[in-house]
This record gives sequence, structure tokens and C-alpha cells, in this order.
Amino acid sequence: MLREAALRVTAPRLAVLSVVRDHPHADTDAIIGHVRESLGAVSHQAVYDVLRALTTAGLLRRIQPTGSVARYETRVADNHHHLVCRSCGVIADVDCATGPAPCLTASDDHGFTIEEAEVIYWGLCPTCSSSPSPK
Repeated sequence: MLREAALRVTAPRLAVLSVVRDHPHADTDAIIGHVRESLGAVSHQAVYDVLRALTTAGLLRRIQPTGSVARYETRVADNHHHLVCRSCGVIADVDCATGPAPCLTASDDHGFTIEEAEVIYWGLCPTCSSSPSPK
């Protein structure tokens, strides 16, 4: 994948790809922790640089729901959305109900070149919705 994206194959890039594949929607701190478990010493900046390169190359997708830090996933080749729990912050993928990106034709683009549209569903996950509410 790295070579196909014209990127050099390096241990940090392989480690980051592996971590994000195994931990979808992980934030940067979690990714750094897991990468350090597999590689040992690696700087924050190195991981940030790898995340930027992999996202720019289209190998990772960066999402940032309102009120959340940036999170990353390897599911990049389709039109899917996310469910976010308002209570615990867990994120889950949900396939688009209408197939290919239907939202890219805005009623008025105001001169913008639209590249992406994002849908985020907000609610409570099963665990939080079944927990008793604090009084």
C-alpha cells in the first residue's frame, strides 16, 4: 500500500497503519502509545508526520467530530458515516443509506469547489442508553 501511494516503506509507517487498522477511530495519543509498544522509542512528531503523510496519500481518513480530538481510520475507499455517543464518545461506522456520495451536490455551492460532505449521527450507544441516568 505504501509503495502504491509512492511512499517509502518505513517501520513507523507500517506500525501506524497496523495500529489504526487494529484500533479504528483511535486518537493520536492512543496511536502513539500502541506504536511505542511495537517499536519502542518514537517521537510524537514522528507519529504526527506519519499520520499526515498517510492521510494526504489517502491511506488513512482523519475525522474530528465536534468536541473531539482528531481520530483516524483505514476505511477510506467508500462513502460511510459515523455514529458518535454523546455520553462516552465511542464512534462506530455506518454505511451510507443511499450509496455513493449523494451530498456533494449542494443547493448553492457559493463558488466553493466541494470535495467532501460529512454526516455524523449523534446519540447514545447501547451501553450508555441502558445505564441509569444520574439524578
